[in-house]
Amino acid sequence: MKYPQANKDLGQHFLKDQNVINKITELPDEDVDVILEIGPGPGVLSENLTKLNRPYKVIEADRRFHEYLISHLPEENIIFADALEFDLEEAFKIWGWEDKKIWLVSNLPYNISAPLTIKFLQQREISYMSLMYQREVASKILGDGKKNEQGSLLVLCQNFFDVESLCKVAKGAFNPPPKVESQVLSYYRKNEVEVALEEFSEFESFLRKLFSFKRKQLGTVLKNYFPKDKIDNVLNLTAIDVKIRAEALSLEQVYRLYRNFK
Repeated sequence: MKYPQANKDLGQHFLKDQNVINKITELPDEDVDVILEIGPGPGVLSENLTKLNRPYKVIEADRRFHEYLISHLPEENIIFADALEFDLEEAFKIWGWEDKKIWLVSNLPYNISAPLTIKFLQQREISYMSLMYQREVASKILGDGKKNEQGSLLVLCQNFFDVESLCKVAKGAFNPPPKVESQVLSYYRKNEVEVALEEFSEFESFLRKLFSFKRKQLGTVLKNYFPKDKIDNVLNLTAIDVKIRAEALSLEQVYRLYRNFK
């Protein structure tokens, strides 16, 4: 079946590599109760996902894909909406998914992958995620054991989920091919976290300040937001060097700073 022309404004690239499709659509855990796919496009993953015998819904912004999606799903399981604007929390209540373990699957539009990820992190019912990113963004989330890789997206993702690489995806796996390499990450929600979900907004706000100039010395960054005596007191208390760059902080150091600047 021939697909409509990819909409560049929506960041559309249609996955065609069957090996990658199979990897993405393999159940992350038998405990998965229901499946939600964001941005299914023409339903490239749908044939595999429908075979998993779980309730399966999709949210798609482009109505051109209606005829493709209804060949895989009932009409009532297809929601045409902007995922960034869509109220997932309310939808989960309406669908009766509040106490379900949700697996969220998405070939994320690269231009909005970060805000969508932050939105997903806040949904308590989402227990598992399989998300496709531009490889550079995936690397920022994983850290990959490199020095000076710390950032707000990495801290948020790794506070709430265990994150690992599922597979790397070449440009030629898509039609049309994107200009960058891609990578799929697997997320497993943690039972115990350093910062509770109820503090998400406060924590994210602090991280945005902390990493606003991540290559500058910590003391220089913090003085834009906190009084000098507070900074001196916290850095002394946490035994963190005023000259360290924010990007060089460990996760534990970030948590200590957050707790003491609250």
